Amino acid sequence: MSILVTGGAGYIGSHVCVELLAAGEDIVLLDNFSNAERTVADRISELSGRTFPVCDVDLLDREGLGRVFAGHDIESVIHLAGRKAVGESVSLPVLYYHNNITGTLHLCQAMAEAGCHSMVFSSSATVYGANPIVPFREDFALSATSPYGMTKVVIERILTDLAAAEPDWRFCLLRYFNPIGAHPSGLLGERPDGVPNNLLPYIAQVAAGQRTHLTVFGDDYPTRDGTGVRDYLHVVDLALGHLKALAYVRAHAGAEAVNLGTGTGYSVLEIVAAFERASGLKIPYIVAPRRAGDIAVMSADPAKAERLLGWKALRGLDDMCADAWRFASRAAEELN
Repeated sequence: MSILVTGGAGYIGSHVCVELLAAGEDIVLLDNFSNAERTVADRISELSGRTFPVCDVDLLDREGLGRVFAGHDIESVIHLAGRKAVGESVSLPVLYYHNNITGTLHLCQAMAEAGCHSMVFSSSATVYGANPIVPFREDFALSATSPYGMTKVVIERILTDLAAAEPDWRFCLLRYFNPIGAHPSGLLGERPDGVPNNLLPYIAQVAAGQRTHLTVFGDDYPTRDGTGVRDYLHVVDLALGHLKALAYVRAHAGAEAVNLGTGTGYSVLEIVAAFERASGLKIPYIVAPRRAGDIAVMSADPAKAERLLGWKALRGLDDMCADAWRFASRAAEELN
């Protein structure tokens, strides 16, 4: 039996696939490749030494999704597919609500028809909204400051209601904090199209000479150096959290929300300094006013993940930056 990984060619999904294969699981990779390169599947095979089915299917294609389940013996789903840019979601809310929520409903319908009732869902710390109390705990009230974040809130509610209505369903709702880094091989990492939405890929492009400088939004927050603080975790640690969550849903019915974070916050300037250590390069930056909606500090309480899943982040900030630079350097060479 196989694990279906939706969005399996994406940044997080590709690392999840590698770790699943390394653990001896069989996978089916599903992606519409709207925001991922088709060569990623080849890189996953290269790293794992294994082959697997790749399905070029959009979750909005209900019939195509049904064929995926009919053609493969799928035991569980790790659901990472969805549009994910916060800024874009503000400009295109209907697109985000339709893509992320309707796609998930289609997925649940196809799973039910196939008798598959276990899912690990890729949620986000954005479900905590602009909560000023840190660290964030899973029992906090949920809210969102963007349509993207609200799609995660709504999907969590849908899955929780489904588990309450039908006791066969098993869900683990993983609330990610800020994944960064790359596979240590340098073969897999975050390669955004256009202007990066996230801090570390932007810093990497500055280091690689693709951009002139980093813009730091706000240096007057009540933090140790005035810049915003976030809970960054290595993408490999995050991927391994999915394996722990998969083991949990195999054994437990219902729906559980679990933070995946380190519990340690790093400021923007601390990330810059760590990347300079990793690359040996100076990262020029300018300071601009705060962005609307940004909060000073965001960090996880990771205690539930350790207690419930037996998961804990092991890799530190220097590892995150060193692996990210290795991938970015290789990507820049491939472009030249």
